[in-house]
Amino acid sequence: MTPVLLLAAEKESAEVTDWAARLGWVVGLALFVALVYWLMREGWKWRGTLQGDLPELPTAPDAAGPAKLTMSGRYHGSTTAGQWLDRIVAHGLGTRSRAELTLTDAGLEVVRPGATDFFVPAASLREARLDKGIAGKVLTEGGLLIVTWAHGGKLIDSGFRSDRAAEHNEWVDVLNSMTETNTREGAER
Repeated sequence: MTPVLLLAAEKESAEVTDWAARLGWVVGLALFVALVYWLMREGWKWRGTLQGDLPELPTAPDAAGPAKLTMSGRYHGSTTAGQWLDRIVAHGLGTRSRAELTLTDAGLEVVRPGATDFFVPAASLREARLDKGIAGKVLTEGGLLIVTWAHGGKLIDSGFRSDRAAEHNEWVDVLNSMTETNTREGAER
């Protein structure tokens, strides 16, 4: 055999001799990750405490009327209107989930399996639009249906994404025509 092949055959990995140091690093990293997770959780709870002045969410009436539109998709969260990064976490509004939306003359019912359902009365609806993002979710332009509504003296933007994104335009048109009708009727009174 040539000397080059012998040298290559003799090389082996060095044995790990300092297990205590390696174990120390692994434990230290695990503690750091746990600390970061705990701090994130405490921040989430603190945000909920700061938003404690938000009243309980309304529930759907027993006789909401026939459905104008229905949609199956995802609820991506709610923010203060116009501030797409100011997430609202009070009363479960910060929890992402699947969602079934039903629009009636009475308002918008949001049913969320595994999270708190809520209802937006028709008089509280302000506008609907297509947008590209809400806290924690950014998509292509027009990828999210954003519904603006009033609750407890505060305007809230809630973001939804349909399983069939082509439905978004119809939802925007119908919701905006409802809000214009409600505004017109309110002004006449």
